[in-house]
Amino acid sequence: MRFFTIFLLNFTFLISQTGNDISLMIDSRLSPKNLSNTINMTLTNSRGKIRTNKMISKSTDKNRKQIIWFLEPKDDKGVAFLKIEEKGRDDQMRMWLPAFKKVRRISSKKKGDSFMGSDLSYEDLSTRDVEDHTYERLDDEIFNNSDCYVLETIPIKELKSSYSKHKSWVDKSNMTVLKEESYDKRGELKKKKFFTYELFNNYYIAVKILVEDLQKKHTTEVVFSNVLVDNPIKEALFHERNLRQAPKN
Repeated sequence: MRFFTIFLLNFTFLISQTGNDISLMIDSRLSPKNLSNTINMTLTNSRGKIRTNKMISKSTDKNRKQIIWFLEPKDDKGVAFLKIEEKGRDDQMRMWLPAFKKVRRISSKKKGDSFMGSDLSYEDLSTRDVEDHTYERLDDEIFNNSDCYVLETIPIKELKSSYSKHKSWVDKSNMTVLKEESYDKRGELKKKKFFTYELFNNYYIAVKILVEDLQKKHTTEVVFSNVLVDNPIKEALFHERNLRQAPKN
């Protein structure tokens, strides 16, 4: 009887969660204070042509501060990107372009633009704040043998998003997003994203993201390696002056 009671309570908890409840559980998922990794990003166009970038990334505060240095290919070496997010303000994004010896500011009007020719936009790189969206829980589904919440997320008008909505499949066991569909302003399916995670010091960290742009017939695979969590990173690192020089370690 006790087992049945516990089962019933757990079942009631699962079915009673609203879309907003689920979004808050995702937002409160355990995450490292700091994160460092190596990124290999492979772009494949509609003709099968492949281009690969290698980068180093360091981030803190749930990825609200991030700096990325490009190492390969040769014509992109030295390019660097800085993102600083502050609630209630537009994200600060800067790109160092060594060929022009200048820092380019990414304005909020350009957040729908592609990040270095990939299927990730600057908006995709930003944290999705709970209060900037409305949520609806759809029917639960099984995805990749995982029992998932299915969540529809709609940006509020003030956000001026390049998307009309997102549909996410969220693993109930650990609150990670396994799959996401993003729709353009006309309501047509624009992108599909698939996420793979590994456990590092009790944190579920993404180790691969596959993005498919269905309209452009273009894909981007992002693979993360040399993952370090909670390693010391000085706040001073996240400054425009540090874009010009990649770290030695």
